[in-house]
Amino acid sequence: MSTRIDKSWLVLDSIENAEHDRCVDLFRRPDGSFGFEAFRRDVEDAGLWTAVAYHSGAAYASKEAAVAAAIGAVSWLAQALAARSRR
Repeated sequence: MSTRIDKSWLVLDSIENAEHDRCVDLFRRPDGSFGFEAFRRDVEDAGLWTAVAYHSGAAYASKEAAVAAAIGAVSWLAQALAARSRR
């Protein structure tokens, strides 16, 4: 888990792209707000997930609102979610 995700936040979902080198985590904070963060995993990082943006600072009232914001911010996410729903 990245240090960008606070240990008090509950990760609700982790969505990877088809290549398994990009990921978005959706989480809930103890105050009831929701958020997301985008990550990458590269060989030069020893395979660890590294945050690629500062999305985790934004707070949303619902998981659905966080997902909608993530889809708007992360270019590959809509396609990954569509592929997941076809499984």
